[in-house]
Amino acid sequence: MEGFHPSMNMSMSMNPSFSYTFPITATASGAITNITTTTTTATYNTTSTTPWMNSRIWSKLPQRLLDRIIAFLPPPAFFRARAVCKRFYSLLFSNSFLELYLQVSPRFHWFIFFKHKTRSKTHIYKNSNNTITDDNSFEGYIFDPNEVTWYRISFALIPSGFSPSSSSAGLLCWVSDESGPKTMLLSNPILGSITQLPPTLRPRLFPSIGLTITPSSIDVTAAGDDMISPYAVKNLSSESFHIDASGFYSIWGTTSSLPRLCSLESGRMVYSQGKFYCMNCSPFSVLAYDIATNTWFKIQAPMRRFLRSPNLVECKGKLLLVAAVEKSKLNVPKSLRVWSLQGCGSVWVETERMPQQLYVQFAEMENGNGFECVGNGEFIVIMIKGSDKGLVYDIGRKRWQWMPPCPYAGYDGFELHGFAYDPRLATPVTALLDQLAMPLPQF
Repeated sequence: MEGFHPSMNMSMSMNPSFSYTFPITATASGAITNITTTTTTATYNTTSTTPWMNSRIWSKLPQRLLDRIIAFLPPPAFFRARAVCKRFYSLLFSNSFLELYLQVSPRFHWFIFFKHKTRSKTHIYKNSNNTITDDNSFEGYIFDPNEVTWYRISFALIPSGFSPSSSSAGLLCWVSDESGPKTMLLSNPILGSITQLPPTLRPRLFPSIGLTITPSSIDVTAAGDDMISPYAVKNLSSESFHIDASGFYSIWGTTSSLPRLCSLESGRMVYSQGKFYCMNCSPFSVLAYDIATNTWFKIQAPMRRFLRSPNLVECKGKLLLVAAVEKSKLNVPKSLRVWSLQGCGSVWVETERMPQQLYVQFAEMENGNGFECVGNGEFIVIMIKGSDKGLVYDIGRKRWQWMPPCPYAGYDGFELHGFAYDPRLATPVTALLDQLAMPLPQF
């Protein structure tokens, strides 16, 4: 993982004699083969000393306390720390440390982006070189909104013919591009681990994929793009996969009919409070799938006739709709707004509106090309289609700011398509999938 911070160049120019950059590579046998960590350039004053950093004091910390401190580190700092000694290096393979990590580690609300060809409407992604290479490797670009920092990470173990489609609990879901029954892979980006799901039962082209993972269960839904013939698809049905720690399995056996005349052009599904949501087009509305009752229903969108580029995002457990509002006879100027779905499940309340001066600047850059949004924690990222420009909205601080362009991606006819991403060193529930390779018990 390589890191970049926009203040990097400033630190170098202010104090070049004490600035340094060093690479750290952490590899191991087995699934963990593609972790490469590079620190951002930092500035340290090596002449200053303090008794608080006396090695005679810190070297006597109890091992359990030291592990607890390390468990609080963000992933880039954790992988840098693994280069200190053999014991720190082995923490990633220590069950006791990973159990502690799962208990105390704070959540980091990040975003991960992939290059997406602007002219393509099939959600097929290319690797960072825009061509298929011999090793068929993918690259992802992670954005940390708190530190305003970009990282680059590789997916060398993902086979060709797969595209990222959803994310949850630190895992990315990759779906096969070939038409027919869909094969899905769950991968942990920072570990390089891959777990395969059983293929779907029904043939589909490019379905919308919903994924939610809890400490004890995995739920996946594939909806729409049913292949009713080799030459046509329709949005007719969805099928669901469920597995949990209690031993209950539903391997794509649960199907449900979609509402009539629905269109799932966005290809995105968002999970919130026991339901998957996705945008429906012509006219705009919201499709909701209740996992517990296995039913689909429609929710009317606010100002649906005057919306442009509506996007559904999840932030802090709430479903939000982000869209531009445009109507020539409207008494208020054109704007970008955020609505929140209330607990009743059918009422939207406007919660945010982009400052008008900023919207004028945003609209000039966007130029009617549209935008995509993704939410995570306190943050909403708005990426302008056909460019490398993006905005970050901090819900807690009520602050809008332009995000620095990704220094690794560049803009060469591709745009960035993103997902919410919470980096994690372990996701134990994926071990349940190993049981699917074993014969099911007979009753």
